[in-house]
Amino acid sequence: MRSGSIFDLARLKAELERLQRESESPEFWAEPARAQATMQQIARLRNQIEPVERLQAQAQEYSEWLSLLQMEYDEAMAGEIAARIAQLQHEVEQLELLTLLNGEYDRNNAILEINSGAGGTEACDWAEMLLRMYLRWAQRHGYRTEIVDESPGTVTGYSSVGVLIEGEYAYGKLKSEHGVHRLVRISPFDANKRRHTSFVLVEVMPQVEQTEYVLKPEELKIETFRAGGHGGQHVNKTESAVRITHLPTGITASCQNERSQHQNKEVAMRVLASRVAEYYRRLEEQKMRALKGEVAPAEWGHQIRSYVLQPYTLVKDHRTDYETGNVQAVLDGEIDGFIEAYLRWSASKRTPVETQG
Repeated sequence: MRSGSIFDLARLKAELERLQRESESPEFWAEPARAQATMQQIARLRNQIEPVERLQAQAQEYSEWLSLLQMEYDEAMAGEIAARIAQLQHEVEQLELLTLLNGEYDRNNAILEINSGAGGTEACDWAEMLLRMYLRWAQRHGYRTEIVDESPGTVTGYSSVGVLIEGEYAYGKLKSEHGVHRLVRISPFDANKRRHTSFVLVEVMPQVEQTEYVLKPEELKIETFRAGGHGGQHVNKTESAVRITHLPTGITASCQNERSQHQNKEVAMRVLASRVAEYYRRLEEQKMRALKGEVAPAEWGHQIRSYVLQPYTLVKDHRTDYETGNVQAVLDGEIDGFIEAYLRWSASKRTPVETQG
């Protein structure tokens, strides 16, 4: 076990000790907000350090067992040690993945937006299939999900749908899904049973607190409208749905799924703050790429992943080359393999300066 290659444990322990000494100062709680942030940082450092120390202790114990086996071999003990070492290796790999989630917003909740593209009804149905995939993935990980906005397709599925996924590292893991997803299958909507290709754009952004990015009231246009429904008793007869436009950028956010206009406005404001913050982050990234002389291709039309159901079954990520033939498992939410491959691929692309940062 090479825990030292994962991250600098000595540096983390030194930082923890420094913060703990700071928290013992009589003036520590004079600034409650700063003190609270420090306590959260202490908790995060402990959560990073304790698993490593536990795994190191286990590795030392198993090493001693192996020394005993060399002196006196016992088949039953050898089998048990082999199983425990395999489990230890798995835990080390999972811990290493967490160390790759070190971006500024990786621990945040995620806002996932799914927009149908080329393919008409097929694309709208594909958007619904992807929504189901992500909801099932979130459920497997114990994350809370909430659909905050939806525009149904004319025949089936969704023209667009937005979902908030709440849980630690939700954004860090789901950022791998940002891009165009391509589906190839025999269309269930084609009487001639022809093979169709359809595209959906998935956009992923971290949820930011409104204190992180402040929306100025004078830059907002707030509108209310009746929430959509399935007809009959489900139609909302009051204007409880809310749409908010950020005038400087033209970015909008709406919510119609909460019970009251106030709740819808609150959710829409959170989503809008995240979208605007993401817009400015991407703008800065584009400026940096331009300074470096890099030309980034347009995302739309450059699929990151293909899902082929006919004439063969295969899901392949075109960035990492990770693939699987078990398409149904992927569509049922088993996408961790793609997420892990992306995190390792992304880490390998970083420059030494970016890695140290």
